[in-house]
Amino acid sequence: MQAVTQQTTALRLGITPWQLSSTIDANTLCTQAELAEQCGYHSFWLPESHFAGPTSVPEPILLLAAVAARTTTINLGTTSYLLPIRNALQAAEQVAVLDQLSGGRLILGLGRGFQKSTLDAFDVNPKEKRELLERNLAVMKAAWAGGVVGPEEVGAVMSPLPLQQPHPPIWMAAFGPKALAQAGKMGTPYLASPMESLQQLENNYQIYNAALDEHSQPRPSEVAVMRTIFISDDKTLCEHTTRGLEHLASILKLGNTPMEKSWVVGNAKQVASKIQQYRERLGMNYLIVTRPRIKGLSPQCTEKSMRALAEMATTF
Repeated sequence: MQAVTQQTTALRLGITPWQLSSTIDANTLCTQAELAEQCGYHSFWLPESHFAGPTSVPEPILLLAAVAARTTTINLGTTSYLLPIRNALQAAEQVAVLDQLSGGRLILGLGRGFQKSTLDAFDVNPKEKRELLERNLAVMKAAWAGGVVGPEEVGAVMSPLPLQQPHPPIWMAAFGPKALAQAGKMGTPYLASPMESLQQLENNYQIYNAALDEHSQPRPSEVAVMRTIFISDDKTLCEHTTRGLEHLASILKLGNTPMEKSWVVGNAKQVASKIQQYRERLGMNYLIVTRPRIKGLSPQCTEKSMRALAEMATTF
């Protein structure tokens, strides 16, 4: 488990868009990022998903390039940039270009992919996804270091290199013991899933920290958790949101595992109390807020909630 002293570290806030679909226009996406920046959020994050109809987000790097042009200080993150399905050198170039475009604001959160249908579509053997992630990342790091890539006689050197050196911060989304062990082995910060309970995250951190120790990796300074959070003084609205999240939990799965009751919904005092539990039990110092995808919940209500959380964060 994380050292308790970490709970005294200032809490940083990240957020994902509260309006996001495969057909979203650039202005709608960028307006949300601008608002998050104005409210003092530390980072703006995009997931990755494929072949899921309107909820698909197949190119987070491309979308974040648009956001980079409309923001100036907020960091730009990927919650699960899927390396096993990509050509390593092309991915390295795309990441480097975005890091340059954004003025060095990229946080590269990596994922392996958990949907078998996605891996099958990209002709990736699910049993090889962890090996592919490590192999591709090694190629990318070599390219970012400015070394020769490919055959020596060709002498190809990637350009541009990332603005952040040796490369943008690399985090790792992880679900399940094997993924947690791999994140620990590689020494990357672990980006905890929004679909697991606080108790499960405590268990996850035990596995992850054991892997860090086994491979003599230092404890990363970031203790990051993704959570669905909604704040409102309207008790009826909170009950509606909770019922919607309960319905989602009954139908959504991460791999073969059902979504757990992991959301935080209530008035400001109730939400602050719950966040403090994460601070005390995990040492959480980085909270990434995911959107509640609930029918009937207006963007205005979500924006009011995200503003309230930004104000609250200064008290932790």
